[in-house]
Amino acid sequence: MSTTGAAADPPPSSRTSPSEGDPLAALGALPGVAESVESVRKAVDRVYGHRIMRRRSNEITSEAALRGARGSAALSGADWALEEVRRRTDFSGDGEARTMGAALRLTAEAGQLLSVWRQSPLRVLARLHLVAAADKADHVGRPRREGEPVDEPLIGLPLPDAAEMHGRLEGLAELIIAGGSAPALVTAAVVHGELLALRPFASHNGLVARAAERIVLVGSGLDPKSVCPAEVGHAELGREAYLTALDGYVSGTPEGVAAWIAHCGRAVGLGARESTAVCEALQRGAA
Repeated sequence: MSTTGAAADPPPSSRTSPSEGDPLAALGALPGVAESVESVRKAVDRVYGHRIMRRRSNEITSEAALRGARGSAALSGADWALEEVRRRTDFSGDGEARTMGAALRLTAEAGQLLSVWRQSPLRVLARLHLVAAADKADHVGRPRREGEPVDEPLIGLPLPDAAEMHGRLEGLAELIIAGGSAPALVTAAVVHGELLALRPFASHNGLVARAAERIVLVGSGLDPKSVCPAEVGHAELGREAYLTALDGYVSGTPEGVAAWIAHCGRAVGLGARESTAVCEALQRGAA
């Protein structure tokens, strides 16, 4: 499960350069991945086919953003009730409040960065960290340097050194810029998993990783209105399952990587189900 130990294979984005083919597309052939991709597509289609989406999609998008931010913050230790998030106006208090504020800011910012992502993913990641860590003066908006500590207590994986982190982050960026035929779910899962494994910033890596996953899902055209918040699903599946699936990704084995992609697929499906329920509530006049 270590990202640096000899027993663990490196995750897929660090194994193959773009010139050697399309390693992300190759992941689509792993056992169970095609089924996950198809399941996600059907779940997303159900939301977009709902009659409420034709008339009130902006409301669904806004509600999905709020619920997605709540879910992402929960995985970073701020597990608040949705109504508490809705009620609050000040997120400058204790650590949980600041985490929730960072998640809300990232959700709002992600939609502004879609056009930049495919040309300069590293610039987008730096911007996401700057937005998330607005209350911190040091180490903001840039990848960590050798010897700098990382404040990410809920991710217990061994931390790659700065040189390995920079190399793999550049490799991931090259894959994104090169494009390819990989399904959106596969690309989103790899981006998410690599950022959690690398923890390239001094803080807020989990929040940034989940925001980047959202950017891929929306920017790919799979969820163009951002109404299927994977963060909701990740939170519903629970932190233990999240970290177990991440261990599989970091192991670099085909089974582990496929299990992580499937986990991300279930999360998107649950996010789609959440927004379908919102549509149903709006249709009944209950929300």
